[in-house]
Amino acid sequence: MKKFLVVGTLFIIAVAALTAILSTRKESRQASTMSQLKLTSPVFEENGTIPSKYTCDGEDINPPLEISGIPADAKSLALIMDDPDAPRGIWDHWVVFNIRPTTDDQQQKSYRILEGVEPEGIAGNNSWPKKGYGGPCPPSGTHRYFFKLYALDVMLDLPAGSSKGEVESAMRGHILDQIELVGLYARGR
Repeated sequence: MKKFLVVGTLFIIAVAALTAILSTRKESRQASTMSQLKLTSPVFEENGTIPSKYTCDGEDINPPLEISGIPADAKSLALIMDDPDAPRGIWDHWVVFNIRPTTDDQQQKSYRILEGVEPEGIAGNNSWPKKGYGGPCPPSGTHRYFFKLYALDVMLDLPAGSSKGEVESAMRGHILDQIELVGLYARGR
């Protein structure tokens, strides 16, 4: 009986130690793979309202976006903006790929998308279907607009006018980092 208790106690201690070691390794791995990529806009905050200027109720031009923390080995960026709250399923508002990151004075890769200026890259088709940006225009209620940014280790071999699905398929296995920025919009009635 004593022998059984000793063996049982040793087994419990061994399992607890192994669990602690594996947990520490997992946390270290997660910390090292946390995204350095940043996507912000000077005109709206995360989960903030997109100003009407950038919607069908305004000038329908793309908002300015600032990108930093791009991995050093990134060859290109892809940007997808979609609305998962659309009544007939996800509505694609903007698809751009093969955006070349720039290098600043500190040798850090970054990119700035200016207000109303399409990024230098290849425009895919949105859901209208047309190339370029199509601003928020929800039929009713507040919708969420996801600006999804991907840092890729390749330039995608796709033509202009490719769909979001084609871009997503071509990106598989080539995503170095990704991040999203969510903006909200509801039309005034």
